Amino acid sequence: MRTALVIGTGLIGTSAALALSQRGVAVHLADHDPEQARTAAALGAGTDEAPDGPVDLAVVAAPPAHVADVLADAMRRGVARGYIDVASVKGGPRRELQARGLDLTPYLGTHPMSGREKSGPLAATGDLFEGRPWVLTPTRDTDTEVLNLALELVSHCRAVPVVMDADAHDRAVALVSHMPHLVSSMVAARLENADEAAVRLCGQGIRDVTRIAASDPRMWIDILSANPGPVADLLADVAADLEETVRALRALESSDEHKRREGVTGIEDVLRRGNAGQVRVPGKHGSAPRVYDTVAVLIDDQPGQLARIFADAERAGVNIEDVRIEHATGQQAGLIQLMVEPKAAPVLTAALRERGWAIRQ
Repeated sequence: MRTALVIGTGLIGTSAALALSQRGVAVHLADHDPEQARTAAALGAGTDEAPDGPVDLAVVAAPPAHVADVLADAMRRGVARGYIDVASVKGGPRRELQARGLDLTPYLGTHPMSGREKSGPLAATGDLFEGRPWVLTPTRDTDTEVLNLALELVSHCRAVPVVMDADAHDRAVALVSHMPHLVSSMVAARLENADEAAVRLCGQGIRDVTRIAASDPRMWIDILSANPGPVADLLADVAADLEETVRALRALESSDEHKRREGVTGIEDVLRRGNAGQVRVPGKHGSAPRVYDTVAVLIDDQPGQLARIFADAERAGVNIEDVRIEHATGQQAGLIQLMVEPKAAPVLTAALRERGWAIRQ
């Protein structure tokens, strides 16, 4: 691939353009908002000047509701040899294009499974997709050339190609992305009018659950409008679980011992099913989840503290598999949790103590 046209210079489009530009591809940028395209160009994502002729690959990074329109326009104008989109829903756009009678052999629907809570070109980064799955949804009619171009794009972005059926993809993202986002938003909504004294007690658990609720509502309206059925089906299942859980909790309030036992059984059931589902979430680098030991260290919230503790871990010959930080309420201090292989935990603990770190048991 020598040339590309990225249509839509938001977070995803600009990030893909940055990755391509960094690897020597001549990238042209277009957007319904010319100022946004100019911003992406100023960041080094390419040029906002139109190409002289057809490019090798057109990447449509428009919202799901507009993907079919943008693709149809680009394909009718013949701006590229191959066309892909990066929308988070795949079945709908393909069916819309089919209904318009377009030749879909040069088209391939794709979806990079990566993003941020922030949107727009200023949030973009050339390594946004590194190590992340990038779904490709070819059909029997997909031209081999466009599939190869898409695979080259994925390689330039250092992502991991995953081939799926379009409708299976839409059901999958409803489960792992769209439904969880709504649930996160519903939990976060409970905080909107909560007492300030209660909100000040927020810890890492509530931060983890509500993190994705910070995303742009307008963007999510577009996404959910394109995939409402599968998301509604999943939320109906969640609602049934909620009803059962509420009944179990009410039973725990009862003075009747039999009802209390039923309540315990109901709560235990949902917690155990949660355990069973959580262990299926892929671990580091998409591999099977692994159990790590945690070394918890008290640190001051000062410049250089994290660098020091990572350097001390390196000196001890211990690889940090994952890390979490919990900030203390009202204090310039926090607790850093270092996840390591079980056999490395005592080594790291001893080394950090020797270097003066306060270890929490």
